[in-house]
Amino acid sequence: MGLTDAQIETLNKANLGFLVTEIQQTQHDADAQWLLYASALVFFMQTGFAMLCAGLVRAKNTKNILLKNVLDACAGALGFWSLGYAFAYGEADGGNPFIGNTHFFMTNWAGQTYQGWLFQFAFAATAATIVSGAVAERTKMAAYLCYSFALTAFIYPVVAHWVWASAGWISAFNANPLLGTGVIDFAGCGVVHMVGGVAALSGAWVVGPRLGRYDPEGNLIEIPGHSATLQALGTFILWVGWYGFNPGSTLAITGLGDVAGKTAVTTTLSAASGAVACLGIFKMSTHAFDLNQTLNGALAGLVSITAGCSVVEPYAAVIIGAIGALVYTGWAEFVKRKLRIDDVVDASAVHFACGAWGLLAAALFATKENYEAAYGVPNPQYYGAFYAPVGNGHQMFVCAIIAIFVITAWVAGLMIPFFYALKFANLLRSPPEEEEAGMDVSKHGGSAYPDYVVTSSTVVTKS
Repeated sequence: MGLTDAQIETLNKANLGFLVTEIQQTQHDADAQWLLYASALVFFMQTGFAMLCAGLVRAKNTKNILLKNVLDACAGALGFWSLGYAFAYGEADGGNPFIGNTHFFMTNWAGQTYQGWLFQFAFAATAATIVSGAVAERTKMAAYLCYSFALTAFIYPVVAHWVWASAGWISAFNANPLLGTGVIDFAGCGVVHMVGGVAALSGAWVVGPRLGRYDPEGNLIEIPGHSATLQALGTFILWVGWYGFNPGSTLAITGLGDVAGKTAVTTTLSAASGAVACLGIFKMSTHAFDLNQTLNGALAGLVSITAGCSVVEPYAAVIIGAIGALVYTGWAEFVKRKLRIDDVVDASAVHFACGAWGLLAAALFATKENYEAAYGVPNPQYYGAFYAPVGNGHQMFVCAIIAIFVITAWVAGLMIPFFYALKFANLLRSPPEEEEAGMDVSKHGGSAYPDYVVTSSTVVTKS
């Protein structure tokens, strides 16, 4: 948001026209620095995912999951540079509603910015990294490289185009948005978290559970991670990264400081509410103050607020986070006990289920004033169902439901066959003997903890 035409005219009349260029350049540089800062925070979330996943796997697989998180970012960068950004934001000749069509390999770059690419890459890499924890401890390295490239080069970018490009068919930024509003997904409940969560669930289902995860009767056997310290560290890093993820999605700071500030507040309150709610839920059910579930509750709250962070009030963020904790808990238990899918880090519960809830929550709790400020829609006719007059509140909600169904169908429809193709090519699952011994010894030259002996039963003793 730069100088208005009226302000420029006033400066010119006062013989201060030379200030126009200087002010515009300063505003441009401030916005660029804001986006670079936010990009760094979002990319720093890769560290959070790495620590979180490392804490939730057994000690014998630590090197393996850390390397896979590194490669997620690397393969994602190459995929997004070569094809992904073009499919997401290329709009030559006005673009089309389904997929982008220019800027492949950063060509035809006029009108684009490098800081914009960096920010969008960090989001794409996040979607890819969500999958790694779900299929940990039994998946081959080649599979990680393949799915990371596929997600960032094609599957994620198409969804990003639908929701965030001005030509996207369900985008709120479309000149003629669906049902007058399009889907409200400010920072990526659907685009990032649902995409990653559906891919994670698909991969965990096709690759199958870890050895020893279920007994012969199909009953769940707990396999605890090896480091609560790393899990807590990873969660806090992710929380910090969300202050780039959500407030940074203003894409500029000039004239949008208040929107970014409120977004940071709603992000904080939803995370806190989700953590406290999960603490209470598991205290009542297990009679213990469960650190693991409290940390996942914070992540559930963070995901749940991501779509509506800029359009809801602080009190609503508390409600959204608490409900997110219930959604996370119910889905996690359903997946591992009823579907018997071994999602090591509960990625599908945190990201898919809470991402879907976040889209619905934004459509329910968006206020007229917040929607106008965040999206630049003057005097909007349609907004959140809990605030809009009768007849003007269902449009956002319907768009959210449509987005949930099409994103789920798109990602599952491509990723399930993709993982099966890897399975038939013998590129998906590691042999049982390697899984039993641990990936670090089998594939990475030894334990991540060289001063210790890590046995196949994950008992750690000083050598």
